[in-house]
Amino acid sequence: MIYAATLSPAAPTFLPLYRQIKALVLRSLEAGEWKPGEAIPSESELAARYRVSQGTVRKAIDELAGENLLVRRQGRGTFVATHGEPREQFRFLRLAPDHGEAGSYASRTCECRRGRAGAEAARALDLKPGDAAIAIRRVLLFGGEPIVLEEITLPAARFKGLTAERLAEHEGASIYHLYETDFGTRMIRAEEKLKAAAADAVAARLLDVAAGTPLLSIERIAFTYGDRPVEWRRGLYRTDRHHYTNALF
Repeated sequence: MIYAATLSPAAPTFLPLYRQIKALVLRSLEAGEWKPGEAIPSESELAARYRVSQGTVRKAIDELAGENLLVRRQGRGTFVATHGEPREQFRFLRLAPDHGEAGSYASRTCECRRGRAGAEAARALDLKPGDAAIAIRRVLLFGGEPIVLEEITLPAARFKGLTAERLAEHEGASIYHLYETDFGTRMIRAEEKLKAAAADAVAARLLDVAAGTPLLSIERIAFTYGDRPVEWRRGLYRTDRHHYTNALF
């Protein structure tokens, strides 16, 4: 039985015991007790810490691993998932080539500026209209070819010090990895909306297509721990040789 002193309102006692342990581990992850890429304590250590059985801890860890928050490594232990790992780097990027393997990935930052959040971005990020925000425009290239044009909005308070220069230093890696290493913000889930769009003059120039070319428009809200929205982006995707892919369960 878990002692009441171990729990708090964040882990209500009417939940199944393993869900209470899951909530406690999540709280430690959110607080940064274990950083992305670091090992968490063993199941036996966690069982002693929370005064529950090892099986209860294992069930909680299994759920967190299934949600891509933790990663089990045979013979090494359990680690906090990180967007720096190849398996995680493009978890939210669902574009695949129609034929063959995906080409090499790169990003090119076109703009990074501070300003005020527009009404749409403010709604998505739970900000007040006019709150300070960072606006990023960048192009994703696959095999050297521009495929995606992205407009990203971030709350400025959470990403102090983010500049075009810092983005340029990470252009070969996932921007989500930059968020977690430099700003302590890990993206754990996202919601997307898809619809058709036509390339305007800016998109046509940056994606090297004719104005009016059909594109796939994807709006995404990405969330960190506590289901807090911390990134809003709109991407325009070329689909002449690529397609959007997903798995439905």
